[in-house]
Amino acid sequence: MQYFTSDTHFFHADLLGDNDFAPRPFSSVEEMNQTIIDNWNARVAPTDTVYHLGDIALYFTKPAVKSDEAVTDVLSQLNGHLELIKGNHDSRALFKYLSAHNPIDHGQPKFSFHDVGVLIKYDHRQYYMTHYPMMMGIVNQIINLHGHIHHYAVPVKENINVGVDTPEQRYLAEQVPFGTPFSTSEIEQMVAGKAQEFRDKQ
Repeated sequence: MQYFTSDTHFFHADLLGDNDFAPRPFSSVEEMNQTIIDNWNARVAPTDTVYHLGDIALYFTKPAVKSDEAVTDVLSQLNGHLELIKGNHDSRALFKYLSAHNPIDHGQPKFSFHDVGVLIKYDHRQYYMTHYPMMMGIVNQIINLHGHIHHYAVPVKENINVGVDTPEQRYLAEQVPFGTPFSTSEIEQMVAGKAQEFRDKQ
């Protein structure tokens, strides 16, 4: 199975509580981290693949390697093979550390790394996965899955925000718990729901 997520922002204390950007109702980063881990693992099996579209964590320590160790420890608790697309808050140092501490999990490395994006085919369409929303112009059967903008949505029907705090979860028949990666069928619900909303506005 394939799943999709973005903007977990593990350890990001400034997001806790009420704020204008990405409010998260947790009392501590430990509670937030554990909630994401638990909800992720309730859905994702060890043999599944999760595309993480950037902004894994935001955590600064001295020495910096301590934060890399802490983030790696959190990611190692997540089920599945992680395809990591670099976000604006993901340092090369973190990716380098993860690459050097990349266990073999069910016959393949736990982590794979992408600087810009990944294109995969699904059924009759393609998903182009990036951290930042892409303005692709007129396209045929290409959907840009992205993160970066938290509880905002791009007013373009081909752009779907798959972040943990996406407002486009409103297109789903059932809401998923915070931090749960979205399944392919849920992505398709978002695509169909957003397209229908655009048709209704015409």
